Amino acid sequence: MNWVVAHIKWIMLVSGVVTCTMVYAVVAPSAALELMFGESLNGPLAEIIVRNWAALITIVGVMLVYGAYHPASRGLILAVACVSKAMFVGLFLSAGEQYMDKAGVSVAFDAVVVVVFCIYFLGMRREQLRG
Repeated sequence: MNWVVAHIKWIMLVSGVVTCTMVYAVVAPSAALELMFGESLNGPLAEIIVRNWAALITIVGVMLVYGAYHPASRGLILAVACVSKAMFVGLFLSAGEQYMDKAGVSVAFDAVVVVVFCIYFLGMRREQLRG
């Protein structure tokens, strides 16, 4: 736990930069879906929804990078990122098994990030109780 608390800046930077790669889906929604899931959605409504989804994910990545340099904002930013990533993992595991061969790395990455952020919260709570 202490290691995660001591290195949260770098953990947030790496996870934030990786999360920001979803900006690709803002620019090329069909290509990004094909890359991530092996399928694509077609039509103008699908493009709007995928671009919005990708923009929101990218914003979470930008927030993680910002929070790495602004400790006062970390709690809220980590909570938002944790909930967002946990929702993706949960939804994917409950209804997206057929895409696991393509998106498994993204799901695993987000699951690890959620666990690490939870460890950070536990470590910070432990420090607060001590001090």
